[in-house]
Amino acid sequence: MASVTLVEAAKLAQDDLVAGIIETLITVNPMFEVIPMDGIDGNALAYNRELVAGDVQMLNVGGTITAKAAATFTNVTSRLTTIIGDAEVNGLVQATRSGDGNDQTAVQVASKAKSTARQWQDMFINGDTGTSAYEFDGLITLCASGQTISSTGTHGDALSFAAMDNALDLVIDRDGQVDFITTNARTIRVYKALLRGLGGASISEVIELPSGATVPVYSGVGMFRNDWVAIDESKGNSSDLTSVFVGNFDDGSRDTGCAGITAQNASGIEIEDVGVHQSRDERITRVKWYCGLALFSELGLSRISEIGPTTATPT
Repeated sequence: MASVTLVEAAKLAQDDLVAGIIETLITVNPMFEVIPMDGIDGNALAYNRELVAGDVQMLNVGGTITAKAAATFTNVTSRLTTIIGDAEVNGLVQATRSGDGNDQTAVQVASKAKSTARQWQDMFINGDTGTSAYEFDGLITLCASGQTISSTGTHGDALSFAAMDNALDLVIDRDGQVDFITTNARTIRVYKALLRGLGGASISEVIELPSGATVPVYSGVGMFRNDWVAIDESKGNSSDLTSVFVGNFDDGSRDTGCAGITAQNASGIEIEDVGVHQSRDERITRVKWYCGLALFSELGLSRISEIGPTTATPT
């Protein structure tokens, strides 16, 4: 008599199921760990930036004072938006398919919360209210033209230490203190290639984040890999160029750098039990975040744009 087959045996036994979900939708962005979040009242935060200083003059004895011009300012408003999604789970599914350590509702809610955080991180770089009124402006949109170092090459520029130093020098709103450099993995590889061109100088220099993770350092500033920085800028015959962002975080004074903003009385990602669906046997759990981004001082952010995939001669 033939031995029992795997097909027949499978009818009488279940394979082991690992509890939890192994993630495959991953976008690296360790800077999300250290970005400050500022709770605000109302649905927007308004602040004034200095535009033109009041004038002064040198005056001789008996001279006439002509320096009468007043200081002028520009009003800026950073608004909150809503990132939201509903997890709907059928009652029968929840009742009969929540064993083996995988609660169906918990799995769906966790996935919605992950998507909410990923949406904020995407908009932190790429958000543009000019494209969608439901977004908030990200670093690409917020960086002032005078703070952007554009390429001089016909088809973009190679990354160079000189360009990085220039970008660091443009961040001056906290007496030159810089908190972050952020770009994608390709550009960090290019940066490491530059270091190897110098004999590997400082290639192992890192700083430790609160979680214990480490990131490389340039000129004492942490360089954060951020996969949301796209490789799709174009110039000349090149369509695979990218950017490096340099800046600092607000220190709580609301007058320097950038900070995430969220509702004071509903800070962070919220989980709300909406209840049973009116006409279907489904329970709804709502995941939402009232959030945005503020760049208080334009002098707290700079950008090197149109960077290619190769290295320049170290300078």
